[in-house]
Amino acid sequence: MTRQNFVFIIIAFLLIPITLFSGDRPTYQFLQNDVSARASAMAGSFVSISGDPAGIFYNPATIGTSAAPLAAFGYTSHLLDFKSGFAAYTQEIEEVGVIGVGVNYFSYGSFDGVNDQGVETGTFNAGDMALSLSLARPFEENLYYGITGKYIYSSIADANSSALAVDFGLLYLIPGDDPMSLGISIANIGGQIDPYIDTKESLPFEIKVGGSIKPQHLPLTLNVNFHKLNEEHNSFLDTFTYFTVGGEFTLSKALRFRFGYNNERRKELKIGTSSGMAGFSFGGGLVLKNIRLDYSFNSFGKIGSINRITIGLDV
Repeated sequence: MTRQNFVFIIIAFLLIPITLFSGDRPTYQFLQNDVSARASAMAGSFVSISGDPAGIFYNPATIGTSAAPLAAFGYTSHLLDFKSGFAAYTQEIEEVGVIGVGVNYFSYGSFDGVNDQGVETGTFNAGDMALSLSLARPFEENLYYGITGKYIYSSIADANSSALAVDFGLLYLIPGDDPMSLGISIANIGGQIDPYIDTKESLPFEIKVGGSIKPQHLPLTLNVNFHKLNEEHNSFLDTFTYFTVGGEFTLSKALRFRFGYNNERRKELKIGTSSGMAGFSFGGGLVLKNIRLDYSFNSFGKIGSINRITIGLDV
């Protein structure tokens, strides 16, 4: 594949008409949350990480390198007693590509309801859920593309809303002594089918790009991602302040150590002159034959922290 052809594909990919998406107040914000413990330990720098079933939630093209069936399940304990979880499975189908299915949900818990007169009417629940179906295939040597279709459902007490969305992704592998990978993800293209109210809200459309490198003499994979490239900013340089950095050390055949930094989160969670540990994340992984256990810790500074646990299976 020539450099010119690759550049052309990238430009065409980024020029999908953003004018199709309207609305200043996107809904279903849970779609932008980190899902797996491995990804969140690296601050969400996952656009160019291949071979992980959770990739269908970050960049569907990344599952295209997975030959063996893989599965992953995760649980997250959020702030304010919010809970979330996910499940994902990928498998290669001959002459079709790698198929992925996934579900992720976010529970806001139970609330006390009252009527217009302030009389208690009992408790009610609120939550969001998305069902995903992905396909990834090679386009040319070392270049993969992927697409995910999503059905999104949200409920608050007896009210509910739903939407359909599509994600597109590209992954380009650069072999060599210091292997690299480049990824692009265009997420949440679509709209609501049934809104909560008469006016339909837009989805959290987002363009992300990222790269990974594995230095030849280090047991480290280093990742850098740029998020929200489609949003308006005060200046051109501000566009690149929405970045995350993550790394994964292979300590042994069985042990992994991961770290990450989210620049946007650190800036937003600054209280007074201090940000504490806001924006930083850490985690680890344990590989036992066909089972992988991952944990992550994400700091939100003085507000609190989030813990995630993921179990992966080589089916």
